[in-house]
Amino acid sequence: VFPESDLKVTGVDFLKSQNTRQHHTDGYNIKNLVVRRGQPFQVQVSLSRELRAADKLSLRFGIGENPMKNRGSLLSLKPEREDFNGWNISVVKKNGRECLLSVTSSPNAPVGKYNLNVKTSTNIYKPENGVVYLLFNPWCEDDVVYMENEAQRKEYVLNDTGYIYVGSAYSIYDRPWNFGQFEEFVLDACMYLLDKSKLSLSDRRNPANVSRAMSALVNANDDSGVLRGDWSGNYINGTSPMDWIGSVTILQNYYKTKKPIAYGQCWVFAGVLNTVMRCLGVPCRCVSTFNAAHDTEENLRVDVYLNEKGEKLNSLSFDSVWNFHVWNDAWMKRTDLPDGFDGWQAIDSTPQEQSQGRFQCGPCPVKAVREGDVYLPYDSKFVYAEVNADRVYWVVKKVNGKEKYFKVGTETQDIGKNISTKAVGQNRREDITWEYKYPEGSKEERQSMQRAYSFIRPSGMMPRSGYASTVQTLGGVTQPLVPKEPVTKTGLHLEITNTEALHPGNPLELAITVKTSVPGNWTVDIIGSCQLQYYTGKVEANLGSIKETINLDGTSEMQIPLKIAPDAYMKTLSSVEDEVLILVTAIAEVQETNDKLTKETSMRFEYPPITVQMPETAKLYNDFTCAFIFKNKLNVILENCKLMVEGLGIFKMTTFDQGDIMPGRIMKSEIICTPTRLGEKKIVAKLISNQIKGISTEKAITIIE
Repeated sequence: VFPESDLKVTGVDFLKSQNTRQHHTDGYNIKNLVVRRGQPFQVQVSLSRELRAADKLSLRFGIGENPMKNRGSLLSLKPEREDFNGWNISVVKKNGRECLLSVTSSPNAPVGKYNLNVKTSTNIYKPENGVVYLLFNPWCEDDVVYMENEAQRKEYVLNDTGYIYVGSAYSIYDRPWNFGQFEEFVLDACMYLLDKSKLSLSDRRNPANVSRAMSALVNANDDSGVLRGDWSGNYINGTSPMDWIGSVTILQNYYKTKKPIAYGQCWVFAGVLNTVMRCLGVPCRCVSTFNAAHDTEENLRVDVYLNEKGEKLNSLSFDSVWNFHVWNDAWMKRTDLPDGFDGWQAIDSTPQEQSQGRFQCGPCPVKAVREGDVYLPYDSKFVYAEVNADRVYWVVKKVNGKEKYFKVGTETQDIGKNISTKAVGQNRREDITWEYKYPEGSKEERQSMQRAYSFIRPSGMMPRSGYASTVQTLGGVTQPLVPKEPVTKTGLHLEITNTEALHPGNPLELAITVKTSVPGNWTVDIIGSCQLQYYTGKVEANLGSIKETINLDGTSEMQIPLKIAPDAYMKTLSSVEDEVLILVTAIAEVQETNDKLTKETSMRFEYPPITVQMPETAKLYNDFTCAFIFKNKLNVILENCKLMVEGLGIFKMTTFDQGDIMPGRIMKSEIICTPTRLGEKKIVAKLISNQIKGISTEKAITIIE
């Protein structure tokens, strides 16, 4: 067909199924070839005639708008030549007009989309679907994201489902989340974010730069990124943050519209950032911290203001303690830092504070937080404060018409509790507090704290609300270097518990237990209050308070009940679109010694479960039925119930409107499922109503051939 002399390419086979299996990319739902850097892949080139020694043949990989050789954005690879920017190519075998080539990209190549074409002397052949996606490679020892352990790689790179831990330190619960990094358009959405990040080609080599850019782009604040954050309690113009059960719909809609999706709160931001990082090939996990400090001034102190009833006041606080906060850890070697800070790096896409002029946070080495090396980039002071700040309680009293502040307690061990992530290969919570902090009171903890304090200037013990001018100086007390638990003269101790299950529609039966442990006769004034608050610490409603004086003798204790009638809280519960928590605060003061102690505990409501009925296994492409059953065991009508369900590789996110469910009634919904992928798959279900927001469940099914 062609003149003898002229060598032309007639076709290119990307050998997709073989390459993607070897590269652990066979999950991606995309026509193109997806491979990981630093690892060989093969392409079969068909030619117009046999390849001869004198022939010129080169594979050209171009990245970006206008690829150029001198910029490193155009790689021209010739078989058996020395490598080009760390890439090389070799002939595996020649068979008549077929030529099998092996291409190895550099283990620090820029990640992104490469256009492949094949050049022979004067001809350039552009194959169909000739865009190759190149990702980070945790399986390659020379890649900075290399992870040795196969079980960890399966969890942190390949697992497309998981849990995000929420609630409060007193009652942690798991929220199932579909990461869905292999779903249609998710990889394209991540590539779009990479382009939008305006990272230079050399910055795309480094996961530290990529993860920092992604932490900025997952929120919409500076750059019309993926998600708009909203904590107002009114989400009429979008999807309530409570309604999401995974990242897929969010990223698909964002990619389709290129406009921010409404609305996210911290676990949604973390779920989406986890999807993006895993999708790009960086090992990543969602991390939940209970009692996380949002310390705006990085002075390691959060002030909480209470009124004379012991109720927390919103208006005075600049800082806050969130019941929980969720961010991510990404795994990498930090080539930009001194030795010893490789491994997990905290990144956070929830827009809290600006860093270098944008809402972005991290990567901050988790080891730097533990060691107190809070001068290291990025944002290590902020992350350190989130898990290590002290909480100082002040009561605001009117004295002669002026507001005065009285310190009623300092909690030094209450912030940064139960730091949690999903365990590797198991459906349970793993506590990783030890990775972020040394044990409370240990020698290492003291050294780490002294180190951190040398980089952070803590302020004195003055309240710092806008009313600071009216403060009575407490004898000019400044903060000691390492604050100790307050040692009281009476061994005063407070505990807050619930004595009955906290079901919406029932009275809230709470109790404050007061203990003393030193001989003597003690008169203790107790103030206790109950409020509803958002997980960010913002109070939504005051439900009731008690004030009592009790007598305790030596080592003894007394339980004081605090009971809240359903009428006091049900209206608020139905009117907010967020899940709210029950906050109980107690202040105890011993008259004889002036000992003061303040304690607060947040609890979540408890709900009846959803059950999922379906077979344990099903055959590929064979329909099966999945049923969702919920019995309303509460004493209240659940209004405007919606059931959201999603099963990756089985069915897309679907919403059923269930109307109102009366007390005692059973709801049953069925969906016909057609599995399109093999292996263990999960179905996630969530029920939302005006009264309750937090019921979710999941069930696994194994799809076989």
